Amino acid sequence: MGAERRVSLLEASRFWWRLGWVSFGGPAGQIALLHHELVEQRRWLSERRYLHALNFCMLLPGPEATQLATYLGWLMHGWLGGVIAGVLFLLPSALLLSLLAWLYALWGAMPWMEALFAALKPAVLAIVIVAAWRLGRRTLRTPLHGALALVALLLLSSNAVPYPALVLGAALVGWLAMRLRPGWLLPQAQLAIAAATGPGDGELPEAIHGDHTPTPAHAQFSRSALLRALLAWGTAFMLPLAALVLVSGWDGVLSQMGRFFTQVALVSFGGAYAVLPYVAQGAVEHHHWLSGGQMLDGLALGETTPGPLIMVLAFVGFMGGWNTGAGGWAAAAVTVWFTFLPSFGFILVGAPLVEASRGDQRFTAPLTAITAALVGVITSLAIFFAVPVLWPSAGFDGPAALVGAASLLLLLRCRWGVIQLIATAALLGLLRYSLSLLPW
Repeated sequence: MGAERRVSLLEASRFWWRLGWVSFGGPAGQIALLHHELVEQRRWLSERRYLHALNFCMLLPGPEATQLATYLGWLMHGWLGGVIAGVLFLLPSALLLSLLAWLYALWGAMPWMEALFAALKPAVLAIVIVAAWRLGRRTLRTPLHGALALVALLLLSSNAVPYPALVLGAALVGWLAMRLRPGWLLPQAQLAIAAATGPGDGELPEAIHGDHTPTPAHAQFSRSALLRALLAWGTAFMLPLAALVLVSGWDGVLSQMGRFFTQVALVSFGGAYAVLPYVAQGAVEHHHWLSGGQMLDGLALGETTPGPLIMVLAFVGFMGGWNTGAGGWAAAAVTVWFTFLPSFGFILVGAPLVEASRGDQRFTAPLTAITAALVGVITSLAIFFAVPVLWPSAGFDGPAALVGAASLLLLLRCRWGVIQLIATAALLGLLRYSLSLLPW
């Protein structure tokens, strides 16, 4: 029986650590990888249990795959298992991006590095455009969905409203529409419900946590456990922030980063592509921690490393600390801590309630509306990146446009993966630089 099988905390920890090094492919790829490993191969979770946990994580701001890993670690081994699962799933990408940011800060101005990023930037621009296109094809199924996407694009591109207000407004529209005119959201709602209540596991062996497996004692809801989780979450936020304020002052760079990236974490619905416009507004245009070109370079590096793409904020924090003199490594650590702390808190506080209410789909409509608005948000990100890539200070960049068009063709027609495209673009940039050194 599934309930009789056990996975030790040490075995689970080794698994999460290994998985953190190979979790390429963005949110969709990581969720697919988790499904393959946890549902099909290891049978730690049944299909429906997995989908229920995923639906909860999709309602939350933050990286779904990381939150799903934290949820499962908590389900199997309590709060310690959840923390270990989430940390080990994130740690490889945090270390790699911080190291790459350090190397970029040291050598980014070198000619070969500039040639490398000259080829990477249009490829990344193509990835963002394709992400908006694919999300739109899956999401925009009614006129209301299209209207939400268009309004989000216009409002965010003109800086008319901040990103958090946009997310909350879309959720409110979805909630009202489902109450007053369900047909406006019904097609997407039907798809979500069908996914959540779809076929079971067929002939697969029984999972450790299956459709009918009782909730473990440590995962059952209790008021005392809820209060302890809230207290631990608040302490983990307040003590580091208080230390930063004590050392650098309320307006110090590290203190500002702690507050800003907490706000980013609380509104990061839909993954990194959706929240990066908000980050660009704050980190580039308001605080001037780094330039738009540097941020795009960071996104290019983030596409080449495992883990959630939102980890690109470690690069943003490092460069902000480096450029302002606050210290790159310290700023990267502050950024990672305050960016991902809310995700751990949401899971450890909310998971017992979710386990007690499996099958509840009341949040489908707000999520559907938010997802539709994210199509416009991601499109605005593509526009934000297109200007410095295609129209730099010297005028229109024909080679960059050619690389971008070729990247779009490879992604859409040839079905290339992100890693394959990024590696090819990097080789192209280095080849172009090498040819420029030859005595023609």
